[in-house]
Amino acid sequence: MARRLWPLVLPMFAMFHATSHGGAFGWADLLAAAFIALAIARTALYMQRGRTLVDPDGITVRRALTERTRAWSAIYDIRAEPVHNASRYDRHWLTYVYDTDGRRLLLPHLDDWQLDNPPAEAAGLLEAGVPYRGMAWARQPEVEALIRQRAAHRRAWQWAFYGALIVFGCMTVLSIGLLFSSDGSPMALLTMLVPLGSFVLFAALFHAGWKYLVPRDQQEV
Repeated sequence: MARRLWPLVLPMFAMFHATSHGGAFGWADLLAAAFIALAIARTALYMQRGRTLVDPDGITVRRALTERTRAWSAIYDIRAEPVHNASRYDRHWLTYVYDTDGRRLLLPHLDDWQLDNPPAEAAGLLEAGVPYRGMAWARQPEVEALIRQRAAHRRAWQWAFYGALIVFGCMTVLSIGLLFSSDGSPMALLTMLVPLGSFVLFAALFHAGWKYLVPRDQQEV
């Protein structure tokens, strides 16, 4: 989710950058335009190439520019997970394949936009993979611990990004205020360096306390 917000943040920065320079078209505007163009191109490629391919060798995920394969022997679980706090227009179920290291990989189009029952589809994939995996699916406490830890660290990155985004907004307001109350405003310092520094600080703090960020539905019972 955090990555989807960058195309929104950059045009905001470009707008305020142009305001502070009398409407001149500067490097920040070019950067924002480039990121927007890349985001549109990536979305178009994903819509054309995005696939989840299943065969006797394993599961292959094809995305906009990359392709990853997980062999059945390296797959630990396939889970359809609810998307918490999703709006009525967003997907409410996403399906992930987890490997034996606790890493997860999103399976394109295995969601409630494409399927009536994503959990049943995930269960069907598990059943189909048993003959090729050579063993039944079973919970492993050490892998479950890795899954919880990685989930907490993903949340730490998200919270650090949101914290930096709030700092960015505050610095933007401060910069605009300085434009009208003083001779100038250190726009680049306030809207770039300060948010980046806050992101590093938030990330360090949240990662250090990752045990408190384990999602409730993945905590040990």
